[in-house]
Amino acid sequence: MYRKQVRRRRAILVLLVVACLMLISISVSEADSGPLKSVQDGLSSVLSPVQEGADRALKPLRDMVDWFDETFEARGENEELHDQVATLQQEKLDLLDAAEDAGYLKTLEKLVAENGLESYQRVEASVLNRNFSVWYSTIVIDAGSSDGIGANDPVVTADGLIGRVASVTGGTAKVALITQQGNGVTGRIAGEGPVGLIVPVIGAPDELDFTLIQGDKEIEDGDEIVTAGFSTGEVKSRFPPNIPIGEVSEAIPAEQEQRQQVSVKPFADIADLDLVTVLTGGTS
Repeated sequence: MYRKQVRRRRAILVLLVVACLMLISISVSEADSGPLKSVQDGLSSVLSPVQEGADRALKPLRDMVDWFDETFEARGENEELHDQVATLQQEKLDLLDAAEDAGYLKTLEKLVAENGLESYQRVEASVLNRNFSVWYSTIVIDAGSSDGIGANDPVVTADGLIGRVASVTGGTAKVALITQQGNGVTGRIAGEGPVGLIVPVIGAPDELDFTLIQGDKEIEDGDEIVTAGFSTGEVKSRFPPNIPIGEVSEAIPAEQEQRQQVSVKPFADIADLDLVTVLTGGTS
């Protein structure tokens, strides 16, 4: 008996649902008047509790689905914005690097042309590592023997001499800077002036001494010092002539007589090197 009642209730519910669907398919204009509207209103009143119950039961599920949709959409937009910002930042860095490199290369071309260094092959390299101490001043660059670099090749920036290649591997090279102890450079006052030795000053990485000076011409503040360079048969100096080194920052005649020494400020910023150039080969 109970099972018959259950089946009867299920059949009635199915019939009501079918009737509801049929009524929904009829246009609204046809349902606005007449007996059809009365039937529709009656079915609506009967099914309303069922619909409200279903809506109430399904609301948490719908809310959860909406939350996921909104979260994923917001996350996607956020990631897209992050990508756009990263792209713009990289484009800005590339533009700044290109502008800096263009200025560097233009100034370097001028240095090479004005000082007779056209016969040298130039290898641009970035600084990978710096090692500054009281006695040692070296950098490691990202170019080596595979790029044509060899030991004792001079290393410059667009401002002037910074050192020489001390050792080399296939892809890197260690550069001994002119501020490293024991790394003297034979220099002279530009314009065929007195010749002497450029040596580091202990504890002063931005200062050099011009000492053991040979020549009668008086040295003055602001005089430019360049590499002297020499070649006698098969013997050749480490550095070609006429590479700018620095300018005289303090020259006191009395001290020149007593010590044969004047202070020199390097043209290149030795403590802040990012891009350098190795001069390799050449016939000077």
